[in-house]
Amino acid sequence: MATGQGTAKGTTAHTAADGHGKAGFPPFQKETFASQLVSFAIAFALLYFIVSKFALPRVGGIITNREGVIENDLAEAQKLKDESDQALKAYETELADARARAQAIGSETRDKLNAQAESDRKALETSLAAKLADAEKTIASTRATAMGNVRSIASDAATAIVQRLTGIAPDSKAVDSAVDASLKG
Repeated sequence: MATGQGTAKGTTAHTAADGHGKAGFPPFQKETFASQLVSFAIAFALLYFIVSKFALPRVGGIITNREGVIENDLAEAQKLKDESDQALKAYETELADARARAQAIGSETRDKLNAQAESDRKALETSLAAKLADAEKTIASTRATAMGNVRSIASDAATAIVQRLTGIAPDSKAVDSAVDASLKG
């Protein structure tokens, strides 16, 4: 076991003796600063050369190409907007024409129906006037018949009343003359 402990102590002593335990971060050491600046300058120059010769022209070409595509898309969008505006104007014009035609058709139909209703009304009035004239003739003939019967009914009624009140039947000529006098007014 002593051997294992000796080896561990020796390793520890060896590290402390070399001086590596106190060393700082290599980029901040004064001894390597100048070589690091030269390496940095070479790497920067190489990177600048690669970027300026290869990457920047490609990026510039892509940006130019994309600007052209955007301009073309904007021009196409404006063209389509103009076409849609024209289509909208045409649609509105057709819609106005269709409304005018619909109003004309409605007006024409209304006029036809009014004329037909007027002719139907006149025919109905004529028919009703004829029926009214027939009814008046019937009423007049019925009235004449009733008036002709009124004299005989009045005579019969007067005879019956006088007979009931007095118990004696009156003379029919006297009753007829009294009814005639009463009807004349």
